[in-house]
Amino acid sequence: MERLIKTGAVAPKQAAQVEMSRLGVGFEKLDRGAFDPEKAYDKIAALGVKWARIQSGWAKTERQKGVYDFQWLDTIVDNLLRRGMIPWICLCYGNGLYDDTAAKMFGAVGCPPIHSDEAKAAWAAYVSALTAHYKGRVTHYEIWNEPDGKWCWKHGPSGTEYGRFAAETARAVRQGDPDAYVIGGAVCFRDISYINAAFDAGMGPYIDGLSFHEYTADETLVFDRVKSLRAVCALHGCPDIQIIQGESGSQSRRGGAGALSGGAWTPARQAKQLLRHTVADLLADVLFSSYFSSLDMFEALNGTIDDAASYKDFAYFGVLGADFDQTGAATGSYTPKPSYYALQHLAAVFAGAFTPCDLPMTLHVEDSPLLFHHNCSDAPTLQKGGFMRANGSYAYAYWNATDLMTTSFSSYLTLETALDISKLRLIDLMDGQIYSLPPEMLERKEGGTVIHDLPVKDYPLLLTFGDFQI
Repeated sequence: MERLIKTGAVAPKQAAQVEMSRLGVGFEKLDRGAFDPEKAYDKIAALGVKWARIQSGWAKTERQKGVYDFQWLDTIVDNLLRRGMIPWICLCYGNGLYDDTAAKMFGAVGCPPIHSDEAKAAWAAYVSALTAHYKGRVTHYEIWNEPDGKWCWKHGPSGTEYGRFAAETARAVRQGDPDAYVIGGAVCFRDISYINAAFDAGMGPYIDGLSFHEYTADETLVFDRVKSLRAVCALHGCPDIQIIQGESGSQSRRGGAGALSGGAWTPARQAKQLLRHTVADLLADVLFSSYFSSLDMFEALNGTIDDAASYKDFAYFGVLGADFDQTGAATGSYTPKPSYYALQHLAAVFAGAFTPCDLPMTLHVEDSPLLFHHNCSDAPTLQKGGFMRANGSYAYAYWNATDLMTTSFSSYLTLETALDISKLRLIDLMDGQIYSLPPEMLERKEGGTVIHDLPVKDYPLLLTFGDFQI
């Protein structure tokens, strides 16, 4: 970046300053007391993302049959709303009042209420009561969490079972709030047969959105996955179902529990993974993308009530770092990591409405005096794509998707564009710095411009044309 001219920095936005956004963050596990939300609300709102995924906590809400205490959840919903965020609720998990297995599991995780008529009726009543209670405050509801994983469907995952459960739950959602937006899926694996079985079982007509979780060090897998999910929806006559990325993230250190555990993660790699995955989601045109998660916290997907050690399996997905007390709850001052600032920059730049699009760009391979050989414009791992706003501005995101776990990459490429470069800027989404390009990098041609020796890294940089930042 040494040849570029620094012109400023991305100004973070509060969620309340953002009218709409496709970006969100996880605020899960409060039904199990994973962290203190009072210490997190302001820091999460300062990210500038809009969507906050929370979990409904049936077992915490209905402790006496037929009696619902929403006060704990009201506090969370209202605090998020006051800060300009949009809470969306994952309807989960089981309830020991109606299921002996659920009574033994920490948070009744992974115990769907499908094994008795009483449990089914109690679940439907609870869902209807919840959606009626939050009508006007919450609009989006997701049915269960990772039902295709044995930790969240403990008697053994079944797409057919889930499809029927989703259809029945959707009916209960709309009994409480006829205008609610219902999200199915929340799947963690790329098993397209599972989703197809859920549609075969009748889920399709009852849902508005289909969510997926994507924990991988290779963000390029997102593109085909979104396409395949859209194709399944179309196959079943539901082409208007919108695709949502409901969880994606990585750890910030090795030794954590949960997804991607065991990897040589660092805070820098976590920040790169966040930027790479989130920009890939936006290029794939998901309705919105949610990063998991706000805080370092326990996983506790297989915890049992009589064994405290079983739910003290800590993970480090948070954009805020934390310590842990003797109960397993996240404590300390909730310190921002590099991933926090990366997400903050991304949220500020991509605030408001935009559309992924093809742009008039071509890459040229040429010898670079900076490298003593040709540049990386023909790298097979180079990822790129465009965005446009209604005001006529554009953005071009690009990065080299080298192996995140082994390679730190920095090089140059040559780009030719037919776009107007009178307000051309380069934004480093990692540190938020904004640059203009010196005249010696720009070769004017009739009808276009060639940009020589443009920096490229192993995380997205963003070229903006016109007033893309709003």
